[in-house]
Amino acid sequence: MAEEIRGVVRVLETTLDGHKKIQVALLRIKGIGQSLAPVIPRVAGIDPSRKIGSLSDEEIEKLEDVMRNPAKYGIPSHLFNRRRDPETGEDKHLVESDLTIRHRADIDFLKKIRCYRGIRHELGLPVRGQRTRSSFRKGRTVGVSRKKK
Repeated sequence: MAEEIRGVVRVLETTLDGHKKIQVALLRIKGIGQSLAPVIPRVAGIDPSRKIGSLSDEEIEKLEDVMRNPAKYGIPSHLFNRRRDPETGEDKHLVESDLTIRHRADIDFLKKIRCYRGIRHELGLPVRGQRTRSSFRKGRTVGVSRKKK
């Protein structure tokens, strides 16, 4: 008898296609990248070649726990997306809404301390040193005004 495959699976506030392999489907979750996606099913003790729609609810909960607390399962900290957190100093891995909220808070902090990067964020200009002569011109007057005769 063929195993039942659900078409849609909810994992960490994200709707995933149940017909994709676990490793590929996990890439759709914000905060899970190419380097971490293959490690998660192995650490959770699940065959990575299985489709995510064939997993039971207990297996999905196990995957969610590994994604939220990778250090607890022995995943090396160089795979985390928030190493040496400025507030606590510890290595963390954030996913979904936690990642979005933390990213917004980091930008707000830069604006608050009025550093160069914060000011560039406020002005809507490039933050990482790109040239602005010809790029990043949307929203402002674009083009050259001609002298009236």
